[in-house]
Amino acid sequence: MRTGVGYDAHRLVPQRPLILGGVSIPSSNGLAGHSDGDVLLHAIIDALLGAAALGDIGKYFPSEDPRYAGISSLDMLSKTNAILKEDGWRVLNVDATIVAQSPKLAPYFQSMRQSIAASLEVETARVSVKATTTDGLGFTGSSQGIACYSVASIEPES
Repeated sequence: MRTGVGYDAHRLVPQRPLILGGVSIPSSNGLAGHSDGDVLLHAIIDALLGAAALGDIGKYFPSEDPRYAGISSLDMLSKTNAILKEDGWRVLNVDATIVAQSPKLAPYFQSMRQSIAASLEVETARVSVKATTTDGLGFTGSSQGIACYSVASIEPES
């Protein structure tokens, strides 16, 4: 078994949808990014690729590549799962913590877990998503951005 760690952060900007875990969250601001800016999925992708020692998200989905402009991060996660399978790995579990002052995300956790599990072809019980605030501290506390930490475990396919 191998374990990887992922992290991502993006600025909040007006006139952009807020997408986390492939789920649209009602908000006046969304995350800036070349893709849909989904920090949750980006952190998970980096954790999975790191666990397999296959590089990082930028290796497979470079921000300067116009093919990935506006791409759904769920598509990127599915492609990451295919990359892992090609290299002989399968996902055991994913755990992620979103760091955001607002909006409240708990009502969306189950939908996020289901979309992530579907993209990774695992049971929803293998995916954990939670959130925390920073009590007003830092760029997340002042609502300038959202960050996410993730851990993922993989094992060789038998």
